[in-house]
Parts: sequence; C-alpha cells; structure tokens
Amino acid sequence: MSRPRIVIFCGNLHRPSRSRVLAEALGAEVGRRVPVDLRVYDILDAGPGFGTALARSDLPLPAARIIDGIESADALIVGTPVYNGAYTGLFKHLIDFIDPGRLAGKPVALTATGGGLRHALMVEHALRPLFGFFAALTVPTAVYASEADFTASGDEVGHIVTDAGILARLAGAAEELSRLIPKRIGVAEAVVRPVQAAR
Repeated sequence: MSRPRIVIFCGNLHRPSRSRVLAEALGAEVGRRVPVDLRVYDILDAGPGFGTALARSDLPLPAARIIDGIESADALIVGTPVYNGAYTGLFKHLIDFIDPGRLAGKPVALTATGGGLRHALMVEHALRPLFGFFAALTVPTAVYASEADFTASGDEVGHIVTDAGILARLAGAAEELSRLIPKRIGVAEAVVRPVQAAR
C-alpha cells in the first residue's frame, strides 16, 4: 500500500512565511506518527494570472495542479496569515475552484498566523466554517500562532516555532489527524476491493 498523501496548502503571500513554517511544523509532527507523502503548496506557486481567473478552465497550469493536488490528497493541512480578521483573498479565490464533493469527509487540520492574539478566533469563526461548507472532517485542535511564538532562524526558512504551548497544540493536532488518515485509506481500500473482485 502506498503512503497516504498529505497536502499542505498555505495562503501566504511571501516567502519566507510564518504561516508556511507553522503548517510545515504540523506536517512534520504528523510524519513522526504516520509514514506519509507530504507535499507543500502556497499561493505563490499558483503562477501569474491566477488572480484573474474566473473559471477553472481559466486557471494557469500551476494553479490547476494545486487544485488537483488538494482534491486528490488523503488529508490536508491548511494554513493562512490573518489580515483584518480573515484569511487572504487569494487563498479564498483558490478554494473557490475546488469541487465541493472532493473534500467531503477529507481530514483537514487548520492553522493560521497573525500579529497578535486578537486574531486567534479567526480559525474557529472563518476557517472552520469554510471547510464545514465542504463537509470536510476538520480535526478538533486548530493551531493559531502570533509573531511572539516564533524565533528568527537566520536561514532561508526565516523562523521556527518555539512557544511551548504552540508546540503542544501542534502535537495534539498531529495526533488527531494521524488517527484519521489510516481510517480514510482503509475505507478507500474497502470500496476498491469488491470492484476488483467482481472483474
């Protein structure tokens, strides 16, 4: 059996990015618990012309590949910076192209970063309802981190998560997502095997 594929998708508008660092830290925690194929995309990978696309057929190839990756993943880790109490506009623009049926029942872990604690509830008030619309299975523990929860790393990553409370939440969210991944793979196999047997 191939490893389950987890796609990390971040709404960050620049690199290096604390949002990407936080989401990747969660991906690393999951990888310590379950063997996974981890793939990372962010808005900057969508390519020029993405922001003006009005239909899925208008998307540049890099953006279309991100959508395909999200839809075909076994689980998602989603991250975004918070601007004025919400996710970025380009993040939502990309999400709008996803076929709602392709996220139904898909395990999703939610992360976000912002300048301070006043943005912390954005994960519950904006991100979770967004993926609730898609009937995705969001894990109970979401992770929000502010600037004070990171330390500059002095390398191309830019920052590392150092706050003990955030690290504990990452571990909790990773444990919850890890428990759901084998179940999703098991269901997929249960559906495929009878079809193969009938041939």
